[in-house]
Amino acid sequence: MMKNKIKVAIAGYGVLGKVRHTTIQKFTCFDVVAISDLLIEDFEIDDTISTYKNYVEMLDDPKLLYDVVFVCLTNNFNSKATIHALNKNAHVFCEKPPGKNIQDILDVLEVEKNHPNQKLMYGFNHRYHGSIIEANRIIQSQELGKVINLRGVYGKSSLITFNQSAWRTKREIAGGGVLLDQGIHMVDMIRLFAGEFDEVYSFVENSFWKHDVEDNAYALMRSQDGKVAMLNSSATQWRHRFNLDITLEKGSIILSGIISGSRSYGAETITIVTADPENDGGSPEETTTKYNTDSSWYLEIENFANFVMSDEKVSSSTSVDALNTMKLVHQIYYADKRWRKKAKIKKT
Repeated sequence: MMKNKIKVAIAGYGVLGKVRHTTIQKFTCFDVVAISDLLIEDFEIDDTISTYKNYVEMLDDPKLLYDVVFVCLTNNFNSKATIHALNKNAHVFCEKPPGKNIQDILDVLEVEKNHPNQKLMYGFNHRYHGSIIEANRIIQSQELGKVINLRGVYGKSSLITFNQSAWRTKREIAGGGVLLDQGIHMVDMIRLFAGEFDEVYSFVENSFWKHDVEDNAYALMRSQDGKVAMLNSSATQWRHRFNLDITLEKGSIILSGIISGSRSYGAETITIVTADPENDGGSPEETTTKYNTDSSWYLEIENFANFVMSDEKVSSSTSVDALNTMKLVHQIYYADKRWRKKAKIKKT
């Protein structure tokens, strides 16, 4: 257990690097000592923090002492930086996705085996939204019975929104488009609520924006025990949308809207439907709760900090979670024969 402040190095200072830095500063247990970014000279950073042009220079600096590395880089560097930090005996928090493809996260898992005392956690912050936490509580308690099916839509109006960098449209850097960038959150939540899926059918297209990566992915998935999930991840959703309907044996959970920095996905609500099909005439009782604040970034890092400061193993957003989510994303890409050929998706 650590008694002194946890020294933090941040690799990558784009949108998410800044968000993570702002959140880390709210914790007295953390002390940010270094930041690296190719454009580091463009940012105003406190003089007490060491700055570097790239993560290798930062992590290899013999004068720099750090305990934790936050990896907030482009997809093609996420696994490389994670491996580099683990080999420096640092704990690692890495943003999603864990890499461009399944092999990237497999490489990480191989190195992680050699560092059993280091904590590795992945940034799937949607798990920490108030509505998602409550939905998961209900599902795990089985107060509405077991999950039967799920229908999810997560969409935005472009692959590049809110001053994001254009690298998200380039396959050699990003590895995929809207599904890997944003839809991966929906894939992760579907897995969180319903477990693993082994049978997948899909249509994947880049027919509108015509980038090198997809702007729409449609998937129909079935698990071994008969759960069915439908998913649409879209970059042609002109009115930004987040919606996940979960049908259970005794009712349903409707997740609508998600609080984001842009506030463009609508109010975040959870509607709990209690079914009584013999008596309610198809109009069951329901209650809706609205969430006004987004504590997901804070709660996620708080959870990571607790893992780092204790002997407890990481139990949420683990490397295995990241691997299984990436496997399902890959299955969606691979299931569409036309997309498989166009994007040169190989079977794993």
